[in-house]
Amino acid sequence: MKKAVYILVYPLLWCISKLPFPLFYLVSDIFYVLFYYIVGYRKKVVRENLVTAFPKKSKNELKKIEKAFYKHMCDMFLEMIKTLSISKKELKKRFVYTNIEALSELEKKSKGVIVMCGHYASYEWATAINFYETYNKGYAIYKKIKNPYFDKLIKDIRANLGTTLISSKEVIPTMLRNMRDQQKSSYYMIADQSPKKGNQKHWINFMGKEVPAFVGSEAMAKRLGFAVLYLHVEKVKRGYYEASLLPLAENAKNYEDFEITDKFFQQLEVQINKKPEYYLWTHKRFKHARN
Repeated sequence: MKKAVYILVYPLLWCISKLPFPLFYLVSDIFYVLFYYIVGYRKKVVRENLVTAFPKKSKNELKKIEKAFYKHMCDMFLEMIKTLSISKKELKKRFVYTNIEALSELEKKSKGVIVMCGHYASYEWATAINFYETYNKGYAIYKKIKNPYFDKLIKDIRANLGTTLISSKEVIPTMLRNMRDQQKSSYYMIADQSPKKGNQKHWINFMGKEVPAFVGSEAMAKRLGFAVLYLHVEKVKRGYYEASLLPLAENAKNYEDFEITDKFFQQLEVQINKKPEYYLWTHKRFKHARN
């Protein structure tokens, strides 16, 4: 059954990816109407998140953010599909790294680099960094999909960006193997997940609520003495992004426990407060919040 669904869906996704951008974003507009007005995809979760994060905003303000978020979410989903066929030249034009030298310099003088990013703006196209001249081998960490055929599809999509994709369970073995083989590498991690119960080692103030923070990225950086960067992505306009690499630590071992994690969430919160519609609100961001 899983294979049959994949066989039916893949040709449609490929055809969508080949559309010229004006038609491509017209399809995204259709998806927006479907997901927001007809299906109401996770609308209750989105509204609860927005009310919790912005208690001082009016209903009209929250509704405006909500609609803008769904439009952006559909764009980002379609942009992931576009990656199946987009050219290197086109993607570098649409996702621009403003200071790639910040990564290159750290790669030269550190044992390895961890790039922390949030579910903000475009984390799908961020792996276009592999199209730039850098020193380290690049890895992107992802959560494995249960359907093996769609899991392969995700890998194929990211492979078109020159990315080596590894699951969360493969991260530590891969890092240790690369250290042993003296293969200098950089690892790109989405670091704003909510940790499972039992793994709640550190609590932060995030959007006015006390919530547990995922500390895996910092823990691995401290263990191996890696440098850490924050990936700051801005949506310039529809289909165009700019990213900057901001230093969080030159050597994570020199920082107090959880200091790097705190700095990461501070950077992310600034972006969310500035343009909240570009954050992924469909996840339950405050499900483990205290009080």
